[in-house]
Amino acid sequence: MAYQQPYGAPAQGGYKPPQQQQQQQQQTYGAPQQYGGAAPPPQYGQPQQQQAYGQPQQQAYGQPQQPYGQQSYGVSQQAPPSQVPPPGADPQLWSWFVAVDADRSGECNPQEIQRALINGDWSPFSLETVQLMMTLFDRDGSGSISFQEFVSLWKYIEDWKRIFKQFDRDNSGTINRAELRQALSAFGFNVSDRVVDVVVKKFAKKGAVDITFDSFICGCVTVKNLSEAFQSYDQDRDGWVNMSHDMFLEIVIGTRA
Repeated sequence: MAYQQPYGAPAQGGYKPPQQQQQQQQQTYGAPQQYGGAAPPPQYGQPQQQQAYGQPQQQAYGQPQQPYGQQSYGVSQQAPPSQVPPPGADPQLWSWFVAVDADRSGECNPQEIQRALINGDWSPFSLETVQLMMTLFDRDGSGSISFQEFVSLWKYIEDWKRIFKQFDRDNSGTINRAELRQALSAFGFNVSDRVVDVVVKKFAKKGAVDITFDSFICGCVTVKNLSEAFQSYDQDRDGWVNMSHDMFLEIVIGTRA
């Protein structure tokens, strides 16, 4: 089993997939890197100094945002905060958390997060992507996230939006095959055209040839996790590994959220 080309070497431009700040049991993510020479994104938990790309306008609870290119991905519903924010909390993020927490439990489950997120074409985030992201920040394994975990998740999504916007060259709100390959290459994953085709086929919405924002996150994170798992067996870093059936299953199952 092998990669067709070397992997893991950073490409020009310094792109890296967004990574969470907190340490997790399964894997560790570092601080976000600079994207394309732009200023680094704010650290998780710190409010933006200006309105972030994709923030919702003041609008009635449950109304979708404008499509990509006007007001992009993010919370599709907003309600005035009904509780006083915790000390030091960003009031805007707190108001979004309160709006998303539909059952007022003080935590948000995957279904509540899914209802709060939309793609640039107004389609909802897939539950698979939501669950994948939540596993990175659900530190206590409760299946839901607290406000502090929500803040980390939100910043993680904001980092992905910056990257998605840079590779969505035609500002269509979706990523085509060529744009996806450019993104993966910029992350240091020099995969073949066949692998790119498999990623598109796997993560694109049914009948679509391009992938939406949520599918872009899921696809890139999957390639990253599988590549890192493969690299752990490729001791001489030549892109080739002899493995048993059990080893193959361990890699695939172990990288699933």
